[in-house]
Amino acid sequence: MIFVAAGTQDGRELAGRLLSEGYPVTASVVSKYGSELLAMYPGMKINDKPLDEEGLSEYIKSHDIRVFVDASHPYAANVSQNAMNACRKAKVPYIRYERQATAVNCKKLTVVENYEQAAEAAVKHGKTIFLTTGSRNIQKFLQSPYLAGCRIVARILPTADVISEVTSLGLSPKDIIAMQGPFSREFNREMFRQYSADVIITKNSGSIGGTDTKFSAADDLGLPVILVDKPAIKYDNLATDFDTVIKFVAGQINLEVK
Repeated sequence: MIFVAAGTQDGRELAGRLLSEGYPVTASVVSKYGSELLAMYPGMKINDKPLDEEGLSEYIKSHDIRVFVDASHPYAANVSQNAMNACRKAKVPYIRYERQATAVNCKKLTVVENYEQAAEAAVKHGKTIFLTTGSRNIQKFLQSPYLAGCRIVARILPTADVISEVTSLGLSPKDIIAMQGPFSREFNREMFRQYSADVIITKNSGSIGGTDTKFSAADDLGLPVILVDKPAIKYDNLATDFDTVIKFVAGQINLEVK
């Protein structure tokens, strides 16, 4: 069985590619919505329960996992580290698939290491903060002392649990944009304009995550962008395209057969 941590669009596509190559695949996601998106791949097993390092170790053992493909979100550093630790203990081959990052060529760009620094940098540019960093870190911005008195507009996935989560944190409905991306340059530009954004906070999730169109839309409007940089991780094995992952998996399975 091939285990794929499939927390992204390209992660799901990679799991589907492996399945089409004839491998038995378990794709792991952490939401009901993620499970629904994987329904297009008949025959794929799905795990929708969050797994920490101990949980991954047990899953690898109990489900006879032969290769671990880590296609989790580029910013999910804890998932990748837990996966590598679990694989090392179980002596299971691990490979990280990571999408190519978007070239950082925004005109008014500030790169920071974390969300706390992003909040501190953003307030220097105005009072309306437009977040495109997802829902998981919104609380850090809402509770940041730097952003006290600021309007925080957040673009999030249009699922009931995510909307419920951010409203429970105190985000006003008028400041919630619940939409599925990625979005075009023109759409981003109009959205930034409609909400009178003073500054954009985002992550470098590659073109598949729409980072390039956010940059270009911000440039069109002369808006500053705060970019939260990806965490630095040394992966045991790293690939930036599907073919390399397929070759790695094939090599490991063939070695096992021999």
